[in-house]
Amino acid sequence: MTEIPRQAIPRDPDDDYSEAAAEKRRAFVYDRTGIALSHVSRYSFDPAIVQGHIENFVGVAQVPIGLAGPLRINGEHATGDFYVPLATTEGALVASYNRGMRLLSECGGVKTTVVERAMQRAPVFVFDDALAARNFGDWVEANFEAIKQAAETTTRFGKLTRIQQFAVGPLRELRFNYETGDAAGQNMSGKATLAACHWIKQAYPHPMRYVLTGNMETDKKHSHINMLLTRGKRVVAEAVVRDEALKRIMGVGTKEVFAQRQLANVGAFLAGSASNSSHPANGLAAMFIATGQDAADVAESHGTISYPLLLDNGDLYWSITLTSLIVATHGGGTGLATQRECLEMLGCAGEGTADKFAEICAGVVLAGETSLGGAILRGDWVEAHDRLGRHHG
Repeated sequence: MTEIPRQAIPRDPDDDYSEAAAEKRRAFVYDRTGIALSHVSRYSFDPAIVQGHIENFVGVAQVPIGLAGPLRINGEHATGDFYVPLATTEGALVASYNRGMRLLSECGGVKTTVVERAMQRAPVFVFDDALAARNFGDWVEANFEAIKQAAETTTRFGKLTRIQQFAVGPLRELRFNYETGDAAGQNMSGKATLAACHWIKQAYPHPMRYVLTGNMETDKKHSHINMLLTRGKRVVAEAVVRDEALKRIMGVGTKEVFAQRQLANVGAFLAGSASNSSHPANGLAAMFIATGQDAADVAESHGTISYPLLLDNGDLYWSITLTSLIVATHGGGTGLATQRECLEMLGCAGEGTADKFAEICAGVVLAGETSLGGAILRGDWVEAHDRLGRHHG
């Protein structure tokens, strides 16, 4: 392989988010690699809008968006029939979710509830011994209101709700929990917690040191503590699936699906899986990419708990709890051109719509679970991927 002398990527110190700056970098790519970015360079917005979202902008990655629905949702925040944009390159995914949405809608829709909200930053404070760390923990509890005031000086929307404490040797691990409005809130909570830690350092009468994160918030990583204590939004989607509708649409009955779920629980337990559900990450990743969410948050958001119950009349109650759903309708990539359009399609582009979007996400995940469960039992899971997922170009 020919070694290429290192050369800095071109930047414009005066206006690095212009079409001219982007074109200069594309020319640089061609000069260094011989590849002309003819598709990457085709976009419909002013490059100026990506400032704060990306560096060294050269163009876009265009992911196909499919439409599924309508999905009927009967939630506290999301109510009505929704057509859902799903950005993916996996054939059969949109068709599968579309089938699940049809089933749930014909059964009366999905009931959705946001039951808890919390975004964390988790600094760790270091002392000489466990006694000093314990005494510090007592002081934090006694001074919570002052700590809260210091944290909230950095944000108009973030509210510090509680500080959880965990003792390990001479360490005091703290989890600052915030409500963050329509924002996902990772940056907001980090900035607020830094301000709180500065105040604590000055106000606490004994020596200590701290690191802003001790990794206990498990940012962009799945963790059991977040499944128990919530990160982002804890959302439940529930539906009663009629046996008749399931047989007509999926070709299997509720007793078969319920039995298959028990087998899936055993397999998930043996594997030490992050979820006893089938594929929440599929629908969430497709929605996240379409609507400008941070795609890496799927790592946390896909941790779910499915709870089916066979009813006396033969129908199937099915709920799915998303314990750590991290979504936003303000900030991040949600204001970019195509992402904004997809949020507008869902009625989630205005102020106060993050809980509505979270409920739609939960309903979509449940729809995907019903469809894949039916496909596995009926035996058309592999056939569907062969038929819809095979590239014919």
